[in-house]
Amino acid sequence: MMIQQIIDHIKQVEHGFNHIIDAGNQILAEKNNSSFEIAVSFMENDSYQVRMLATYILGQLSPQNNEALTFLETKSSLDPNWRVQEMLAKAFDYYCSTIGYEQSLPKIKSWLTNPNSNIKRAVIEGLRIWTGRPYFKENPQVAINLISKHRSEDSEYLRKSVGNSLRDISKKHPTEIDEELSTWNISDKNTLYTYKLVKKGTL
Repeated sequence: MMIQQIIDHIKQVEHGFNHIIDAGNQILAEKNNSSFEIAVSFMENDSYQVRMLATYILGQLSPQNNEALTFLETKSSLDPNWRVQEMLAKAFDYYCSTIGYEQSLPKIKSWLTNPNSNIKRAVIEGLRIWTGRPYFKENPQVAINLISKHRSEDSEYLRKSVGNSLRDISKKHPTEIDEELSTWNISDKNTLYTYKLVKKGTL
């Protein structure tokens, strides 16, 4: 009964994340072993709010439950709703922050090589601002290298995240970003799109 009440409540709210997070925390607070199964069932719901809730719960479970992390990668990433994709980005960052960003590098690199642009975007958007995160704060060039590889992607949605993320970093590391940009082939239209985003406000 509680779960149905939670679902009914979140369906009434169209914007924001806090009501989803609160609802997820209520379900997780029950501390039973069915949270994963509940989240999986939620992903089949017609309501994007319920699928956001599923993605949040799976993210919270992912540091201790590899099956939850795999479900995020293989199922949540296919969701057509952009709000679910925003929650996926938050879920992945929670995984990395809990495991540790340096310890998460193999998973970060794995997700960034996935052919699904939503998965790559979840990493790049989820970890913003990258150089405000432990490990990357001390190793900005690692972040720049990982993000920059995706400057020419076909997905404009992904390139927008790449450009914005690098522009974030440029505020504290302008020299490193300028050096990276100097290697780009901006005769490529996709690369030029990303380049303009990075340099937005300075061109």
